[in-house]
Amino acid sequence: MGAPDLSNGALPPVGDRELRVSDVEREHVGGLLQRAVGLGMLSLGEFTERMDTALAAKTRGELNAVLVDLPGVRMIGQPAPPRPFAQPAYAKPPAQPVAAGNVIRSRMSGVTRRGPWQVAPTLHLNNWLAGVTLDFTEAVMSTQVVELRIDDVMSSLTLIVPPAATVDLNGVDLIGSTVNNKVRTGPPIGPLHLVVHGRVRLGSITAKHPFMAQWRKLIGS
Repeated sequence: MGAPDLSNGALPPVGDRELRVSDVEREHVGGLLQRAVGLGMLSLGEFTERMDTALAAKTRGELNAVLVDLPGVRMIGQPAPPRPFAQPAYAKPPAQPVAAGNVIRSRMSGVTRRGPWQVAPTLHLNNWLAGVTLDFTEAVMSTQVVELRIDDVMSSLTLIVPPAATVDLNGVDLIGSTVNNKVRTGPPIGPLHLVVHGRVRLGSITAKHPFMAQWRKLIGS
């Protein structure tokens, strides 16, 4: 085929894949991806990668690329959905299995660890639309340094540590999120040093001392 004739000033036709997308269409795709996570079709890691791609998409082709392997999803620009969402027959296993006691994983829930709970040297946090509170003031730890590997979406994490503890939050990758560290970052001079790294999307992390310790510090006692 030859090049299109533009001698009359007419522009060549634009295919559906090249059409520009709006913020409303990006938000629609984001909702479909969230639903796919809830049905077990996508892991949280896959969700965040595809969400980043959807937010950066400029054309229908780029936007539809994050939906192409999800069953029953209506692509942007299609007239009607072919069939409703269906629960997949199986779920993907994690890439690197870890001990069940080392994982805090919740969906649209609240999780609290308080009192003399056993703390593993490494904790894996994978939460979505959740509120998680980890209180280390009475926790039983086998090591001075505890590593928190976090991959959270639209969740809040609160770390409550003893007065002499230190918390390092410098290794956290944030997108649309906040970090508020109200304790020392290091070096590890007390009984506990928390090292937090990973990524948080549209969420928050707060590290602080217990309320009474903050009050004593405030009044100078």
